[in-house]
Amino acid sequence: MTVSLVVGGVWWAADDQPPSAPVLAAAPVGHGVAAPVAARPVVAPQAKPQPPLAPLKPSRPTALAVPAITIQAPVVGLDLDASGQLAVPPVDNPRVVGWYAKGVTPGERGTAVMVGHRDTRTGPAIFLNLNVLNPGNTVRIARDDGRVAVFTVDKVRTYDKATFPDSEVYGPADRAELRLLTCGGPFDRKHGYASNIVVFAHLTGVDRQI
Repeated sequence: MTVSLVVGGVWWAADDQPPSAPVLAAAPVGHGVAAPVAARPVVAPQAKPQPPLAPLKPSRPTALAVPAITIQAPVVGLDLDASGQLAVPPVDNPRVVGWYAKGVTPGERGTAVMVGHRDTRTGPAIFLNLNVLNPGNTVRIARDDGRVAVFTVDKVRTYDKATFPDSEVYGPADRAELRLLTCGGPFDRKHGYASNIVVFAHLTGVDRQI
């Protein structure tokens, strides 16, 4: 199913409350969520491209960590709004990540979609530094089945909202893939951010250390 998303800033709203989430290995210690750090270069790993792993059975995601940018967050399920667009994490809790709950679960065959705020009226949010990721960085997602699905970043792209490539970002996949989305580009007080940042990644490992 192709899902049309609008990834914006302070106009997002949702009623979901974050579930309790396991702490992922190598994640920062704190109140369950680490504050975004100031933008800085992320060194791209020098390892060879990672081959895809056999897809996992469906299981709801509970937490997400991106070690390269030192973030960890609980995951909340999101639905489509009345206009058919994906709802987003609550603006009053900018340090959670939203997952399209009627779509693919992370690690399952297909394209799983997760979104987060870049910032809100109160300051930086969980995906502030998503744009500095590089191919070879990893994304770790804890799941209800006790496994941690490990994804390797393939590429990071910024797309103008007016020409956003829905089929490329949300289209079906034969392997287990992941998309992380947030705002990007110039900001206008009337219209918000002009672009979306998209991280493309695929499943390369499974861990049980949480």
